[in-house]
Amino acid sequence: MEGQEDIKLYFGLSGLSCSSCAANVKKALEGTEGVLEASVNFATEKGFVKLDSSKVSQKDITDLIKGLGYDVKYEDREEEHQKVVLDVSGMTCTSCSNRLEKVMSNTEGIKSASVNFASEKLSIEYNPSDIKLAEIQQKSRDLGFELILEEDTKALEVDEDEIKVAKAEKTMKLSALFSGAVMLLMMVHMFITPIPGYLPITAVLAFPNIFWLGKNVHKGSYNALKNKTPNMDVLVSLGSVPPYVIGLTGLFIADIQTFIEMATTIMTFHLIGKYLEIRAKGRASQAIKKLIQMGAKTAKIIKDGKEIEVPAKELQVGDVMVIRPGDKIPTDGVVVEGSSLVDESMATGEPVPVKRKVEDEVIGATINKQGTMKVKVTKVGKDTFLSQVIKMVEECQGSKVPIQEFADKITGYFVPVIIGLTVLVFISFNLFPDFHMSIINWGAQFLPWVNPDLTPLTLAFITATAVLVISCPCALGLGTPTALMVGSGMGAEKGILIRNGEAVQTFKDIKVIAFDKTGTITKGKPETTDLLPAEGLSESDVLYAAASLENTSEHPLAHAIVESAKSQEIKLGEVTDFSAIVGKGVAGFVDGERVLVGNRKLMKENDVDFKHQQDRLVQLENEAKTAMMVAKGNKLIGVVAVADPIKEDSKKTIAEIEKMGIKTAMITGDNNRTANAIGKKVGISSVISEVLPDGKVNEVKNLQEKYEVVAMVGDGINDAPALKQSNVGIAIGTGTDIAIEAADVTLVKGELSGIISAINLSTATFKKIKENYFWAWFYNAIAIPVAMLGLLHPMIGAAAMSVSSLNVAYNSLRLKKVDVDPSYLKQN
Repeated sequence: MEGQEDIKLYFGLSGLSCSSCAANVKKALEGTEGVLEASVNFATEKGFVKLDSSKVSQKDITDLIKGLGYDVKYEDREEEHQKVVLDVSGMTCTSCSNRLEKVMSNTEGIKSASVNFASEKLSIEYNPSDIKLAEIQQKSRDLGFELILEEDTKALEVDEDEIKVAKAEKTMKLSALFSGAVMLLMMVHMFITPIPGYLPITAVLAFPNIFWLGKNVHKGSYNALKNKTPNMDVLVSLGSVPPYVIGLTGLFIADIQTFIEMATTIMTFHLIGKYLEIRAKGRASQAIKKLIQMGAKTAKIIKDGKEIEVPAKELQVGDVMVIRPGDKIPTDGVVVEGSSLVDESMATGEPVPVKRKVEDEVIGATINKQGTMKVKVTKVGKDTFLSQVIKMVEECQGSKVPIQEFADKITGYFVPVIIGLTVLVFISFNLFPDFHMSIINWGAQFLPWVNPDLTPLTLAFITATAVLVISCPCALGLGTPTALMVGSGMGAEKGILIRNGEAVQTFKDIKVIAFDKTGTITKGKPETTDLLPAEGLSESDVLYAAASLENTSEHPLAHAIVESAKSQEIKLGEVTDFSAIVGKGVAGFVDGERVLVGNRKLMKENDVDFKHQQDRLVQLENEAKTAMMVAKGNKLIGVVAVADPIKEDSKKTIAEIEKMGIKTAMITGDNNRTANAIGKKVGISSVISEVLPDGKVNEVKNLQEKYEVVAMVGDGINDAPALKQSNVGIAIGTGTDIAIEAADVTLVKGELSGIISAINLSTATFKKIKENYFWAWFYNAIAIPVAMLGLLHPMIGAAAMSVSSLNVAYNSLRLKKVDVDPSYLKQN
């Protein structure tokens, strides 16, 4: 890493056993000089670190994490060159391999090539923008050799979660087998007939369970204690190893209480809980898996007039893909030939296929349903829509909700406090045996597992062990991540992309939602509705002057005027000295004559008299139309009115938002009359009009002063600063990339009904987070005191500990059953 720049590294972690581990890694990273930001997610076992490369390197981060006892694996970075290994068939001697290697090494686009005759493999490093893998295979074919790509998609097809689940399941089953055998022998020994050599037999059966199957637990304990950051592993190790070792003393001291059965059962319950927890976490992260699997593996492209098939990851911007009916579109592009119906439900949640024709954009991983199209690649790799969706979902799952900060602080102190309580309980039992025995005797009347006949020392040891194993910081650590994983995944399926967890919590406090008008409340595709020429002039005269000038502008209203002229086959004039006057209009010379198109402010500044059109202007504006005056020199030659149709769901959505007790506002640069007319049509509470683009931020600030928590909805470049300023920025997905990047939430489909769904989803997700924390705290608040009183057997405690974590994970999964769609859609 060279240069003084901020670098963001994403990584996966292995070896985390509980949320304390994740908190310790985060704390260590944040305490490292040069680390600007760090986050570690226990549920996803992923994290990221933002660092100043002039002060700390990637190697330093790796060494730090490994020093804490965890393995780290960084996400693959896209490189200009790609490396690939291919199997070679057809070689008969080393001369063949030398010839193949020489030709490949001298081929343009291939950086290096190496052929191993013994293993019959070719290793190459090449630039996909210069040469395709299919072309390399063809060149080899011309030499008489066949190159076969090793299944490089295996990495994607192998589900790491499934591997973890399978490994945990195998460990759990073996553990249950050993413990089951020990418990069966115990039942026979206690209730049927004494078993000769019972203690050494149970010790042998328990040993592999505790020390072999539980080795990762003890390894985690060692690393945690070495780094002075005790975690869940420490509690389990202390709950299993000491009882086993003390039980072994029965081989040398007769009639001593054996704890081997307890030790092996505690480890088994812990491993059962881990298996179920890993499985639940895997189910919670299914959204990311589904998104990754959506991508196409191969693509058909036109190369030198021929159609060839290439791996989708080799596509380059500018390639022309052939998409036939039933094909999955490999990557984002624009249609250059043909038309079809495309199923975009994976992106927008919309079940009805949409029409796509020449010049229309298409999204990678969507499905072509009907005709054949040729699509020019516009985005590849990290820039594609699907990659951005995956990135946003992962960012949300890796982010933190404010409520989690408090829980993380508590979790950091949890294990040391539990160890302290364990020591106090053990000492207390020996200092005040009569007090504790009175509680034990009382409990024995109701609880069959409480045995008052044991010695105070034995009861002290059992009680201390119970305190260790009943405590569960995992439930606290899983509370937020699992809910966010499920909630963000649900949102992605519905075309609602939540970028960060903080927005989930903030949504519930929103007091007002401010809307941009054009492209948000309205469709953003204005149409010319009225042409009012001055006396002695025709509509064509006005349209010619206005359209010629506006043809240079990129404003949506300008586009409507130009389209109107084109539909009437009016040939536009030559424009010079064009200038756009922000918030007022445009000016320039058309065929050598100065022309103005704009509002009252522009006309007044240029001494254009428009009093005779004032009444008509007011009438048009009251009809929710934007009226623009057209002048030549300082003489008004006519008025052009443009209307932007209101989206079908705007009125219903705003009505439902108001019903939820949230105020609505509209911030627009349009004139007061037009803005109020639109506001009245859709039921907006407050209309803020004639706002210049740079004034939207101030208007959001004004709303924040009045209402405190404000959400802003917009779609344009000029909305981006206001989206950032608001407490929750909501971008319409059909808008610009800049607006989407600035937002906390993106509505891919572009329909306002998504706002209701986003609010409902966020509310439901945050409710689950609160429920998870309640049950986690409730469990620990009840279970730990009961254990300290000696009324809970360690084996029951170990089972209850596992149940606590599972309750939190499966409670989050129940979020999938929540219906977040607006009520008016359900009625229809």
